[in-house]
Amino acid sequence: MLDPVYLAAFVTLFVVIDPIGLAPLFIALTAGMTPARARRIGWRAVGIALVLMVLFGLWGAQLLAGIGISLPAFRIAGGILLFLTALDMLFERRTQRREGRTPDEDHDPSVFPLATPLLAGPGALASMILLVEQRPGWAHWAAVNLVMLAVLALVLVLFALSRPLARALGRTGTMVVTRLFGMLLAALSVQFIVDGLAGTGLFR
Repeated sequence: MLDPVYLAAFVTLFVVIDPIGLAPLFIALTAGMTPARARRIGWRAVGIALVLMVLFGLWGAQLLAGIGISLPAFRIAGGILLFLTALDMLFERRTQRREGRTPDEDHDPSVFPLATPLLAGPGALASMILLVEQRPGWAHWAAVNLVMLAVLALVLVLFALSRPLARALGRTGTMVVTRLFGMLLAALSVQFIVDGLAGTGLFR
């Protein structure tokens, strides 16, 4: 029988990372790219997120404490960066027309914003720190990382399914999805900032 601790860990990471919600964002961020390039970007983003989450599970608390960064400050910074990405999604056509380039030439969202802060964001990294510290021992650490791998595997599956969905939507539908999820991403980034400010205790 599955240990309730690891079932709770799976639910926590699934909710925080939100693979279902990331699929439409992946469509928007890779719009105009060939399926092969989009697939490489998806794999790269998941690989980078995996490394970051493993490292934060091991040394995240010590790292942030050592350089004097609180988790609320980390969340606020992630929210600000995410908001800038949302602006790019909302005004992408204007930027491309002004600079005279297409999205496939130099746009690589694998590191930012896919790997971080969307996959390995402040919430996911903080969750890894808390989950690993629930129990001592390498066996527990390995089990938490296996749970995290299962969630990231679901992310890859949904990324793969997003391409057929993009073909079904067509160019116009993809543009609509890009703008819509640009708005939702902007709202998510503001929520990151609000949660970070609440965590500082400034508004108690």
